[in-house]
Amino acid sequence: MAKGVLGDKSFSFSVRVVKLAQFLVADKKEFILSKQIIRAGTSVGAMIRESEFAESNADFIHKLSIALKEANETKYWLDLLYETSYIEEKLYNSLVIDNEELLKLLISIIKTTKQNLNNKK
Repeated sequence: MAKGVLGDKSFSFSVRVVKLAQFLVADKKEFILSKQIIRAGTSVGAMIRESEFAESNADFIHKLSIALKEANETKYWLDLLYETSYIEEKLYNSLVIDNEELLKLLISIIKTTKQNLNNKK
């Protein structure tokens, strides 16, 4: 799954986050929050990529769970950037929609994988 839809969406989201950080630094002269959003936002895709070579189902779930936590943290930074007027509503909404989609996909994959493991027992 990570190589398919989830991998593609997480990579595209990471590209958007990098561009957001570049905008924050160049246009808004914001250096702290930009580092936070880039760290959390790109970690989502990195952990999904790592899950492709998980050593076990438990490791796969663990890596995707970390990606889920990073996506949740990314939502926090997006909320903060919006509420402090660093980003406009249109950009905020667009990024939040993409982030929510990743959250939903990750939750679904983790839940399904756990259920499949429990059914094998």
